[in-house]
Amino acid sequence: MPRSLRYFILLLVAGISVSCEGIFQYNPNQIILNDDEKNLNRKNIERIQKLPLTDTVRFILMGDTQRFYDEASDFVKSANNQRNIAFVLHAGDISDFGLTQEFRWVNEIMQKLKYPYVTVIGNHDLVANGPAAFGRMYGDLDYSFEYGDNKFIFIDTNSREYAFNGAVPDLEWLQSELASNTSGKNAIVVAHVPPFNGDFDKNLESRYAGILAADPNVKFTLYGHEHGYRDGFIYNDGVDYYVTTTVGERGYMIVTTWKGGYKVERVAY
Repeated sequence: MPRSLRYFILLLVAGISVSCEGIFQYNPNQIILNDDEKNLNRKNIERIQKLPLTDTVRFILMGDTQRFYDEASDFVKSANNQRNIAFVLHAGDISDFGLTQEFRWVNEIMQKLKYPYVTVIGNHDLVANGPAAFGRMYGDLDYSFEYGDNKFIFIDTNSREYAFNGAVPDLEWLQSELASNTSGKNAIVVAHVPPFNGDFDKNLESRYAGILAADPNVKFTLYGHEHGYRDGFIYNDGVDYYVTTTVGERGYMIVTTWKGGYKVERVAY
């Protein structure tokens, strides 16, 4: 569906909800999903964990689809042409306004991937009824899974959307997830807002970075949000921070991991 038509539909349904109550009522915040649109992270993790295990795992990090539907469709075409990809990580901001229909449109595009995909919640996904829609469609805001020599930890870092209340990100939960990694797998933390961004709670920044740096299994960590590439040892503590650009800028990252090691490549399409 062309982007202009999607905009028109969003405006139309919003207008109907306020101007046509005498005829019928539509609430753009209502959550109506088909069964195959529910609990997508759990379903896709089950697919991932059935994949044959190899010494290396190669996956894609992309994000910030928002209203970039045409560019997201082109991303899928590019991703499907890559070789030896196990799965795709969406770094958040699936939607722009937190509307269920936006999540559904993006999922419709992402379903054309040859690979399963999993997501972390972004700040735009927390607008309006977004948390409920995300929860129904994708699942928990904080969760983890293991595949091969890797433990992936997804955490909500959108502190501004919680008025910097000191509870987001949930650092106690993060510590418990890292502590439970007793077999020494690569611990890969995935979030939307990086800790050095102004939308991350500054009162939690140093502790968050310290928790990651204190764990020898954390070599790198992955983010979106900034609509541009960034990487480096931001805190000079041995942890490499990677930020992928938005699909609106027609780019993504390919991450290759192996026991104790990793490589990150940028891809333009």
